[in-house]
Amino acid sequence: METRITELLGIKYPVIQGGMAWIAEYHLAAAVAEAGGLGLIGAASAPPEIVREQIREAKKLTDKPIGVNIMLLNPNAEEVAKIVIEEGVKVVTTGAGNPGRFMERWKKAGVKVLPVVASVAMAKMMERAGADAVVAEGTESGGHIGAATTMTLAPQVVDAVDIPVVAAGGIADGRGLAAAMMLGAQAVQLGTVFVTAKEAMVHSNYKQKILAAKDIDSEVTGRSTGHPVRCIRNKMTREYLRLEQEGATFEELEQLTLGTLRNAVVDGDVVNGTVMAGQIAGLIKEEKSCAEIIHGMVEQAERLLGRA
Repeated sequence: METRITELLGIKYPVIQGGMAWIAEYHLAAAVAEAGGLGLIGAASAPPEIVREQIREAKKLTDKPIGVNIMLLNPNAEEVAKIVIEEGVKVVTTGAGNPGRFMERWKKAGVKVLPVVASVAMAKMMERAGADAVVAEGTESGGHIGAATTMTLAPQVVDAVDIPVVAAGGIADGRGLAAAMMLGAQAVQLGTVFVTAKEAMVHSNYKQKILAAKDIDSEVTGRSTGHPVRCIRNKMTREYLRLEQEGATFEELEQLTLGTLRNAVVDGDVVNGTVMAGQIAGLIKEEKSCAEIIHGMVEQAERLLGRA
């Protein structure tokens, strides 16, 4: 399945693993890369030297392309941007801000930049800033989300920009990949399904919460604050939504969720922790290796696209 994205990033299949905080570490990134996709290390709020260590450890496990996801509003973004260049990383995905201030340095170092966008306006802005491609992420995604669905956002972004578009949100199998490509996307980015991958260093409670999820188990907190986050319903989300309804301040709500993603991912507290996952969680029923996920997805998509 050669596309503009596979050619741009030097990968075999048009599949990118999401840069999920606390989840997208070097074991997962390397396994995705070895399976033919693009593995990402999620820098999130990690100390810069930890990010450097993660990159080096991933390179011990694979010689195939890996990338780093950088949250631009993070105070460490400037240092991580430098580390990406120093460690020879060739792909960066970005979120929560405009990567314009780093673009010249990254371009000079041969780094491909793929900002995550939730609107056509943002996609156009990123193209003007020099982005090599954009990830059009629909509201079905887990974690921080925009308002438009993948089905509506992806084709509009495809029509609005000349650079390649990656579709993200609500995709976990070959049907989703085939649909995305029919909408004009050149690749897909997957998050939730890779959380359940055998190589993902995620607490088994977190994985089981996703594997047991039904189609109606997804919840969005933070709509009133302008910072909506999609996760699986539990005691924490019920308390958050109660406080939100009662008019709690953004600071009070933030205090409720402080450290709860780590608690769920690392410690396995899926009752009081934040279990970020997309609406597609109800489709994922078994733990598979990254190779099984990617190869099965590509084979199914090829059959469907061939039939189309």
